Amino acid sequence: MSKIKCNHCHLEFEENIMIKENDLNFCCKGCQGVYHLLKNDGLDSFYEKLGNKTIAPPIELNNDDISKFDSLNFLDNYVSATNEGFSQIDLIIEGIHCAACIWLNEKILYDTKGIVEANINFTTNKARIIWDDEKLKLSEIILKIRSIGYNAYAYDSSVADVQASKAKRDYFIRMMVAVVCSMNIMMLSVAKYTGFFTGISKEVKDMIHIGEFLLSTPVLFYSGWIFFKGAYYGLKNRMINMDFLVSTGATSTYIYSLFILFGAKGESYFDSVSMIITFVLVGKYLEVIGKKSAIDTLDKIKSTLPLEAVVIKDNQRKVVALNSLNIGDIIEIKAGEKVPVDGKIVFGSGSFDESTLTGESIPIYKKVNDTVYSGTINIDSLVQFEVTKSFKNSTFSSIVALLEDSLNSKPAIQTKAAEISKGFSITILSLAFATFVVWYFFGLDLGFDYEGTDTFERSFIVAVSVVVIACPCALALATPMASLIGISELAKKGLLFKEAKFIETLASANCVVFDKTGTLTKGELSVVKARFLDENIYKIQLLYSLLNASKHPVSISIKKYLESKYENLEIKNLQNVKNIEAKGMSAIYKNIEDKEFEIIGGNVELLREFEINYKFDSSKTVYLFVINKKVIATFELEDKIKDDAKEIIEYLQNKNIDVVMLTGDNEQVASKIAKELNIKKYFAKQTPVSKANFIKELKKENKIVVMVGDGVNDSVALTNSDVAVAMGSSADISLAVSDIVLLNSTLKSLKEAFEISNKTYKYIKQNLSLSIIYNIVTIPLAMAGYVIPLIAALSMSLSSLMVVLNSLRIKMK
Repeated sequence: MSKIKCNHCHLEFEENIMIKENDLNFCCKGCQGVYHLLKNDGLDSFYEKLGNKTIAPPIELNNDDISKFDSLNFLDNYVSATNEGFSQIDLIIEGIHCAACIWLNEKILYDTKGIVEANINFTTNKARIIWDDEKLKLSEIILKIRSIGYNAYAYDSSVADVQASKAKRDYFIRMMVAVVCSMNIMMLSVAKYTGFFTGISKEVKDMIHIGEFLLSTPVLFYSGWIFFKGAYYGLKNRMINMDFLVSTGATSTYIYSLFILFGAKGESYFDSVSMIITFVLVGKYLEVIGKKSAIDTLDKIKSTLPLEAVVIKDNQRKVVALNSLNIGDIIEIKAGEKVPVDGKIVFGSGSFDESTLTGESIPIYKKVNDTVYSGTINIDSLVQFEVTKSFKNSTFSSIVALLEDSLNSKPAIQTKAAEISKGFSITILSLAFATFVVWYFFGLDLGFDYEGTDTFERSFIVAVSVVVIACPCALALATPMASLIGISELAKKGLLFKEAKFIETLASANCVVFDKTGTLTKGELSVVKARFLDENIYKIQLLYSLLNASKHPVSISIKKYLESKYENLEIKNLQNVKNIEAKGMSAIYKNIEDKEFEIIGGNVELLREFEINYKFDSSKTVYLFVINKKVIATFELEDKIKDDAKEIIEYLQNKNIDVVMLTGDNEQVASKIAKELNIKKYFAKQTPVSKANFIKELKKENKIVVMVGDGVNDSVALTNSDVAVAMGSSADISLAVSDIVLLNSTLKSLKEAFEISNKTYKYIKQNLSLSIIYNIVTIPLAMAGYVIPLIAALSMSLSSLMVVLNSLRIKMK
């Protein structure tokens, strides 16, 4: 019977089950209904966008649950109100497969009266819908989505966690069932194999066969279900995969063993069935627990921005949602608030913390006509600025968009085992079938004979031997077993590898790119030189009190320095404390005798403002403390290089790995750090976007790039690298998008990561070589009839044991 395509989902079905309508064909009434709905609504261009892609047929739902979407409890938990008075909800759209699905859902939602906004993220299938609840109910929105063959439910981050935990638990239970049953089967097998050489009665042997049968059955059909499922989907996509070979080898061995159990001559191999499933399932489980948990990374980034801004118009202040801001609007932000969109200052001046963009901890002073960037923090003053870019096109939003693209397009790196096994399964099955045919039709002519067996049984035994002896246990175990031991060794050193595949990539890397601040340097200002012109403890306490009134990084660093130098410092009650933007602070102190002291602390510009002529030259950050026009103390601060930075740079250079430093800091600072660390290639004044572009250019040169950084400013570059390494003290976003986390935040552990990864990768290659050589030697012997299934199973187990023992060498010094 010929197959034809459904006009809606484009899937192929037998012609006799199709619903005919003139020259149209539909696989079900759901597809027929959606097709006509799209035609009637003028949305039939969906099929042009879909092209040759296929989609799932419409989900059949009875809509019995639709009333819950309008219940007060549901609305309170999942629906929020916008500033304009509309309702907003985040939904997960189930059934989305491609960009055409996104277009269709957005189109039909926007065409629905009452919908204000509908944006769907292709990466997460999350839809943010804003609607007027006076014109439209939430249940009607859900029904609209369902009417075109998709389903929707409220987004809940805990649901994703539950689903991930459920998958991990399912694999663990299946694996433990397989391990426990296999251990018991092997105990029975010891008796059987011993009896094979020393003699065993038929009754005892039958009892052992029954015991093995009872234990291997749940292993094959419960624990091994995932392999049958994988084989099914492989066949559905016209691909013979490793799952198919595992399930075929295990099932054929199981069937043959049943044949022996019910009276045929020969040996049963239920133990082989159990071992095939157990060994490969362990590898599968390692993959599951190795996958990184990056749920809702983009939402975490977006949540760092405010949801609204204060707009000044006609001397009136009005709170407006960020999406509603227009170019030319005047925005007001107070001290401590984040800049919501890019703009140009029109009133006021102040210091801005741009660490989210540049990674640099030292605030930047901005005045009228200077540009401020979204995501940065106004530290110390009231500022008004004119919007120059919409929220969608602002710096921080652009970073989010780039990050989203990077996460969506990050390439999967194939392991050596996957590369070798591409044609392995189909080759083995072909050889097994050819072996059966030759033995069945020509075996006797070739001089081969198995005493006491008929032609079919003899041919079947030899063919099964080929499948069993070539079972990909060793090949499948080669990578995960070495990776497991490597990852456990790495974990002992404070190194978290979120996926085992990054061991191979790190071992193959030929270029390492470092961020400066917080990576090669400590990421915080430290006092490197202090000079006290008057060390009277009373005056030191006045300095300590002034520092305590400020949250500026310089003040915090000097305060820590004083606390380490002096004990039990007392905080004095200062009056008229003032913050002078980007310069420092001033205050008045009155003692018990009512004597007044004018105290100031800050940079040289602050002293000039108070008409104090004091010359102080330094390339470092400077802080001067003055009482009544007299300088009492001077401090010089800088960001120090980490103790182990030079060691890791030398190690990489000795391994002929290119080292590059990217920093948002100025040329002078970058040059100084690069010189101290002997880094030849460095680039200053780098933005998050330019860092990401630099990584992309390196990859175009066929470089395998490792990016080491911390902070939100490094997140885009991290996601564009082959391996993203973040410090354990990094921002949450960097940790979320990283592949490797240095939990102790030391660069010494990065060196250990390279050493252990290289060692692990070396043994992975050895394991693969061992399994290939094993197959090259044993498969021809099995095809020639020199290896019965019993020996094949033992040989297969031996190959797996060799892989395990070789992998254990990773632990050796």
